[in-house]
Amino acid sequence: MKILVRGSGDVASAVVHRLFVLGHRVLIHELAQPTHIRRGMAFTDAVFDGKADLAGVWAKCPRTQADLARMLACGRAIPVFTGALAEVLDLLHPDVLIDARMQKRKQPEAQIGLAPFTIGLGPNFTAGKNVDVAIETAWGESLGRILHVGTTQPLAGEPRLIEGLGRERCVYAQEAGILHARVAIGDWIEAGAAVATLNDSTITAPVSGHVRGICHGEVAVAAGTKILEIDPRRENASLFGLGERPLRIAEAVLKAVEARSPDIAA
Repeated sequence: MKILVRGSGDVASAVVHRLFVLGHRVLIHELAQPTHIRRGMAFTDAVFDGKADLAGVWAKCPRTQADLARMLACGRAIPVFTGALAEVLDLLHPDVLIDARMQKRKQPEAQIGLAPFTIGLGPNFTAGKNVDVAIETAWGESLGRILHVGTTQPLAGEPRLIEGLGRERCVYAQEAGILHARVAIGDWIEAGAAVATLNDSTITAPVSGHVRGICHGEVAVAAGTKILEIDPRRENASLFGLGERPLRIAEAVLKAVEARSPDIAA
């Protein structure tokens, strides 16, 4: 099937990866300057660097709409399109649209009708109202639950604990501006080390650990944006590849798509 996935963060990328390896034609729609930070677990860098590899699958950012059409026909890599959503809808005519932007507190627009089958991942989706089906994405017993009726859980608000550290291992932008990163995903840094600058301010590591997430290069961020995440584990840190939570969400997406595939094909 032809599947359009909105977003290129770690959850969206796991969904895309699983769909692509199963033979579906998948296209990512993304902003021109995404601020996803877990770039070792995502296709996000294709927007900035032209291409990105995630667990043996390549995504590439076409320069023109003609390049996009050729990539879709070729099927060797996943296209990442940063133009208007209406353009890609007209070009792809997707069978399935998946909103995997994980916008947290933002209310997503109604997307029913943009494709024969629409799926929303994360908070603020109501099955039958703004998407056909919604999927829970929060850690816990409900992770991956497929909702045909009702609204997904509200944002819990706190990062998952790793070695007893939650929000303490993350940094959020105190003001809007341009972030200049000084470290790379996977680097080990000590607490207090300079990791980036935001406008005239120096951003330092709140705790010691591996850089699990940081915005790419020179990117514009809004106040309140998460710009840095540290994994304090010296060994077995989760930095690259497909993460446990994203994969569980991806499996739920596959289940929802497969359940509706006969209706979509008809």
